[in-house]
Amino acid sequence: MVLVAAMLATAPTMAFAHAHLNSASPGENATVAAPEQVSLGFTQGLEKSFSSIEVRDPSGKRVDNGTVRPETDPARLAIDLPKLAAGIYTVIWHATSVDTHRTEGSFTFTVTP
Repeated sequence: MVLVAAMLATAPTMAFAHAHLNSASPGENATVAAPEQVSLGFTQGLEKSFSSIEVRDPSGKRVDNGTVRPETDPARLAIDLPKLAAGIYTVIWHATSVDTHRTEGSFTFTVTP
């Protein structure tokens, strides 16, 4: 029994990483002039066909163009926006990393008049 416990304690462990959001433009809780896009950066490369960004207006209506734009950096996603009116917008994201782990989150930013 002690031998088994010792073997398990010294066995190599697999490191499972997740793609965590580490940058955003506009940033979380930022107050900005109407942006033309939302761009997100993650801690590792993404499976872009399984990752998404949505931008919703103060009433909850989706306002982005619906198509995540791939960027040359495998750890970044962007989505284009129409001209936004003043108000508080919510960004909802889902990211699937290259190791297939999925993370998600949301944040808001404010557009000035």
